Amino acid sequence: MKRLILILGDQLDVNGAALRNFDFKTDEVIMIESIQEAQYVWSHKAKIVLFLSAMRHFANHLKELHYPLAYIDSSPLSIVATLKEKIVQEKVKHLICVEPGEWRLKQEIEELARELSIKLEMREDGHFYCSHQEFVEWASDKKELRLEYFYRLMRKTHHVLVDANNNPEGGQWNFDQDNRKPYPKKGPGMMDEPVMFEPDAITQEVIAFVKKTYANHPGSLDHFRYPVNRQQALEALDYFVEYRLRNFGVFQDAMWTDTPYGWHSILSSSLNLKLLNPREVIAAVLQAWKKYSLDLSTVEGFIRQILGWREFVRGMYSLDMPKMAQDNYYDHQRPLPQWYWTGATQMSCMNDAIGQTLEFGYAHHIQRLMVTGNFALLAEILPSAVCDWYLAIYVDAIEWVELPNTAGMALFANGGRFTSKPYIASGAYIKRMSNYCNSCRYKPEVRFGETACPVTTLYWNFLIQHRAQFDSNPRTRLMTANLKKISDADQQSIVEHAQYLLNHLDEL
Repeated sequence: MKRLILILGDQLDVNGAALRNFDFKTDEVIMIESIQEAQYVWSHKAKIVLFLSAMRHFANHLKELHYPLAYIDSSPLSIVATLKEKIVQEKVKHLICVEPGEWRLKQEIEELARELSIKLEMREDGHFYCSHQEFVEWASDKKELRLEYFYRLMRKTHHVLVDANNNPEGGQWNFDQDNRKPYPKKGPGMMDEPVMFEPDAITQEVIAFVKKTYANHPGSLDHFRYPVNRQQALEALDYFVEYRLRNFGVFQDAMWTDTPYGWHSILSSSLNLKLLNPREVIAAVLQAWKKYSLDLSTVEGFIRQILGWREFVRGMYSLDMPKMAQDNYYDHQRPLPQWYWTGATQMSCMNDAIGQTLEFGYAHHIQRLMVTGNFALLAEILPSAVCDWYLAIYVDAIEWVELPNTAGMALFANGGRFTSKPYIASGAYIKRMSNYCNSCRYKPEVRFGETACPVTTLYWNFLIQHRAQFDSNPRTRLMTANLKKISDADQQSIVEHAQYLLNHLDEL
C-alpha cells in the first residue's frame, strides 16, 4: 500500500519524524507551494522568499538522497485542496505527516482524512524538548501557568545548566535582571554583524517569482540574506556563538537607530523552519560558555529563550487554541493604523522599528513587545488585527510561536492566562533603552499636549482607565501609585488628549 508523506514548509528536516521508516519502494514525499498561504495574511515579501527558497533547497536535498518526491509549485489552491487532488488522483489510502505548527492546518488535514476515509498518521514533532502530553500533564495541576516554573522543570529534566544535584549553575535559575542594559550613550560601537548569505540561483529565482506574483505585498527584498538551507543555518549558528554571543546577554533589550540586529542570534527563522534543532543550538552555546568563559547571565538568558519561552508558548498554543485567537480581554476594537504597513509615522521609535521590519522582515523581541506591541495595546487596537500583522510581517513568524507572544504577552488579550501583568510602558522606557527619542518631535516626559509623546499619553490614559486592575496586582501597583503624583486636572487633560490621539491614530 502506497503511503504519501506530506512535508510542510516549516518542517525541513531530513531526520524529522515524517521520514521515519520511509519505504523507498512504495512511499512518496509531497511538498506543496500554495499561493494562498502567503495571502491569508498579507505576508512580507521576504517571508515568502524565505519559505519558498528553503523549501526548494530542501526538495533538492531530498532528490540528492533519492527520495521519490512530488513537488508542486505555484498551486492556486490551498495546501489541503492541492493535497486532496493528489490523494484522489493516485488513490492514496495512508497519509503521514508531522503535526502542523498551525491549528488551522492541523484541523483541515484531519478533516480531509475523514472526508476521504484514509488513514492519517500525524506524528509528534520531535524538534521540541517538551511533548504536548508532557505539557498538558505539567499544566493540569497548576493554579497559575508561569514560564519560570516550567523553565526550571525543563532545565532539570534535560540537565541543562544544572549541577549533579539538579541545582542551578551560579546558584540561581534566572539572571534576567542582568540582561536589561541599554547601549552606552555613544551607541553600540563596533559590532560583529550576523553572517549573511548572498542569494544563490534558487533564491534569485524565488525572488523574481515573488516580485512578480506578490508585487503588492509589503516589504523589501533588497537585503534578503537569511539562511535557506541547513548548511547555511549551521554556519550562522557557529558564527553567532563564536563572535556575537558574548555581548548578547547584557544588551539583548537594547535598541538603537539603524541597528536592526543588535547582538541577537538571528537564528529564529532557521529554528522555526527546522533547519536547526534547538538541542544543537543549546549544545553550541554551552560549549562556547566553557571554551570562552562567557558570562553565565548571557548564556542563561539565551537558553531561557529557547528551552524556556519557546517551549512554553508552544505548549500554551496547543493548550488554548482556538480560543487564543479570539481572546480580547479589554474588548479593544480599533483598526490597525495604516502606518503599521508603511512606517510613515512621526514617532521615531515606531518609524525605526517598523521601517527596519519592512526592510529586513525582522525586529528583535523588545522592539516587538515594547514598541509595536506596547503601542498596539495602549492604542486599543483589535488584537486579531495586530496578530495578523505580526504573522504577516516577520520572516520567523509561524502561528504557534507568534500568536502566544502577540496575543498573550504583548496585548494581554487573554487576561493574564500565562503572564502576571500587562507589559506596558511610557515613552520614558523607550528613551532609557534606545536613542529613538533624540530625533523625535514628541517628548517622552510630556504627558499631554502638542509635544507629548503619544506612547506616554496613552500609557497614563491606560492606567487611569484600568486603575482598579493595576491596583489589585502587587506587580503593577507601583504604576498606579504614580498616578497620585499627577493632579486631577492633569489626569483629565491626559484623558482628553488620549481620546484625541485614539481618534486620529493614522495621523500620528
